[in-house]
This record gives sequence, C-alpha cells and structure tokens, in this order.
Amino acid sequence: MHDNHVAELVDLLKLERLEDNLFRGQSRDIGTPYVFGGQVLGQALSAAQQTTDPSREAHSLHGYFLRAGDISAPIVYNVERTRDGGSFSSRRVVAIQHGQPILDCSVSFQAYEKGVEHQMAMPEVPLPEDVEPLPPLPAEELAKLPEKARRWLDRQGPFEFRHVWPRDELRPAKRPPYQHIWFRLTAPVADEQALHRALLAYASDFHLIGTATLPHGLSLFTHNIQMASLDHAIWFHRPFRTDEWLLYSFDSPTAQGGRGLARGMIFTRDGRLVASTAQEGLIRLRS
Repeated sequence: MHDNHVAELVDLLKLERLEDNLFRGQSRDIGTPYVFGGQVLGQALSAAQQTTDPSREAHSLHGYFLRAGDISAPIVYNVERTRDGGSFSSRRVVAIQHGQPILDCSVSFQAYEKGVEHQMAMPEVPLPEDVEPLPPLPAEELAKLPEKARRWLDRQGPFEFRHVWPRDELRPAKRPPYQHIWFRLTAPVADEQALHRALLAYASDFHLIGTATLPHGLSLFTHNIQMASLDHAIWFHRPFRTDEWLLYSFDSPTAQGGRGLARGMIFTRDGRLVASTAQEGLIRLRS
C-alpha cells in the first residue's frame, strides 16, 4: 500500500509536457479544502527542472500563492527561461488554473562548484527509531469531523512523520513556537536529485505555518480559523534522499496582522543541513 502512495506521488510530480515550456499536472485530494500547496510547489519545481541543463541543480525557490487551487481540475505550468548564465540559470514558473495564476515563483539553478562551508548544528533530539508514530484517532472522534478533516487525519500518505513533541490537533494546548519532526517517504525511489528536490519541495509545506499557531492553542481544525499559505521559500544546500529519515526543525519568530512567519531547517540523521525553508501564512480568526 505504501509503495502505491509513493508511486502516485512520483507520478504526480512528473507532469505532462504540452510544449517546450508548457506542462500540465494533475491534482490529488489529500483532505485539504483546496489543492495542497506542497503539490503546486513540487510540480512547479519539476517543470522548471525539465527546462534546465541537468548539470545545474536547483538551489532556491521563491513563490507566492495567489489563489486557492481547485482539486478537481488540472494545473498548467508555464515556464519562462529568464536567464542562462555562465554558472547560474533562472526560471519563472506560473501555475495556471481556470485561466488565472494560482502560484508565481522563481527558481534558481547553479552548476556545481566548491566553496567555503559551514552550517548550524542539528538540534539534539531523539533518533526517529526512538520516537513513537502518532496513534490513530479513535473512530468516534473521527466520526465527529467533516469528511475532508477525516481524510487528512486518517490518511496513509506517501510520507511518514514522527513528532518529537506531538500534540492533540483537535484540542491543542498552548506551547512555545518551535517543533521538531522526523519524516521520510514510506518506500524507496530512484536516485535522481531532481526528483528528491521536487519531493522535498512537496513535503516542505507540511507543518510549517502550523508552527506559528503553537503559542495560541490553535490548529487547522479550530472551528473559527482561516489558514492559508501566502508565500514560500526553500533553499537546497547539500544532496539528500527523501526516502531516508530527515529532521525538519521549525520555529516561528513572529505573528501579527493576521499573518504568521515560520522557518525550517532540514537535516539528515547524521546532522548535515540539506535545506532551509521559510513561509508566511494567513492566520485569521473569524468572529
């Protein structure tokens, strides 16, 4: 079963090429009200990678979510080949649905070169084998939730997550704005770094803006909350595999004006910092 979920995700990120710079991707309903933001990020990166020399690897992506995506419709990705320089290439990708842009992002690529190196140390946390998987919600609790929420909480997806400090998403307590989560694909995939980057872009949207809700005792399932990703950035530092354990270390330095900011660092289990992320999201409480 897990192999099927992973194969579906890999297939979702491959895209259909319509023209030299035009691609079409399908959408997958994972229980979110609209298209999962990580899916659009992963597909946009996949489209950009297919227009760039394979010797150049993506090192950063910066995007704005402009509209909510329709799960029932495909998404077209239009790639603009902004520049191909001596060492760097840049691409602009616009994701379009029903004739309107839903994501506008830029991706930068670089040919490999050596340089100075340093990194922050990985937080001292238990290894993934020492962190218990989240227990399933009791059937009577799930039955009280809307169908979308049931699918989100009860689904068996392509990624496994192990929370160092788990919390009850239905009855969240207030706590400091940081968290650590181990994650990996539930089945192995091919070696290509371009694929692993697209998979990481997909996974990078999980739990990120939720970190900004921790001090307020809120979650996606709070009845009067409206949450949505506004923008997203990811920087790739070193090679990695998404089918091996990675630690996602989050913090949220501020929330104000109906928006929250969250940051993330992603480490391999042996402590190499392989990617960094940042996201601002809408956190609006309705009366």
